[in-house]
Amino acid sequence: MVSGTSTTEEVVQVEARRLWNATTKDSHNFLPKVLPEVFTSVTLLQGDGGVGTVKQLNFTPGKKDFSFIKERVDELDEENLVYKYTAIEGGPLGKKLSSACFEVKLVPRKEGGCVARWTCNYETLPGVQPDEGKLKEIKEDSFGMLKKVEQYLQSNPNLYC
Repeated sequence: MVSGTSTTEEVVQVEARRLWNATTKDSHNFLPKVLPEVFTSVTLLQGDGGVGTVKQLNFTPGKKDFSFIKERVDELDEENLVYKYTAIEGGPLGKKLSSACFEVKLVPRKEGGCVARWTCNYETLPGVQPDEGKLKEIKEDSFGMLKKVEQYLQSNPNLYC
């Protein structure tokens, strides 16, 4: 069993509050609409989107590793734009990881836009070593999705204000 942390940080040319509103507060509508090649749906299974909410993200068949992941919302800090959640079922859980907790933080920039920081704290199953190549692939995929979100919001400047 190995514990680890993976962090990705990217500059986004969209105001932090808009990115928060789209990807955190309205993720169940926004993600399948903007990233249909990744998400078939996002369903709120329990709760209203606030702390304690359980949501299921369903992936397209093109997602080779898994078809869904269930997440529990652990913290929603509206003032500091911090979103914490835990994977509770599906995804890599039970296959490679025994646990995975995430933190997304959006930091406004004076120059405009924001810095989006995504941190994953994980623990592998006994006998499983972290796959650095897979971690790199996940970071690259996340960056690609973030760029599509950025482009969509730039093309629709009146949404999520």
